[in-house]
Amino acid sequence: MHRLSLVVFALLLTCATAVTAQNTNSSAAKNTNAATSKKRGPIFRATKDQITQAQNIPKQRGFYNGAADGKLNPDTRAGLKKYQAAEGLKVTGTLNAVTLQKMSIPLTDKQKEMTTKTTP
Repeated sequence: MHRLSLVVFALLLTCATAVTAQNTNSSAAKNTNAATSKKRGPIFRATKDQITQAQNIPKQRGFYNGAADGKLNPDTRAGLKKYQAAEGLKVTGTLNAVTLQKMSIPLTDKQKEMTTKTTP
């Protein structure tokens, strides 16, 4: 009986140690991720008018066949990717400041402000 109690105590002690170690590791991982992640600033968003203008440019070059409706849908993104690749831009399928400027589409004051803050 005494030996059985000792075995049960040893098993409980082993389990408690394992749980403590696991909790310590997951806490350390959370702290590491929090320390290495940067706080994101405001997100650059194109206006509906800018999207409409940007749909027309790839359409004229045969990269996009959809409607110029100001919606950044999957077909528009695919056309933008083709345009960006053809122009030597980073292929993202999004209307970022670089793509808009390459298309000669003016940025809003807010967008200009965002780009000047993020560029060193």
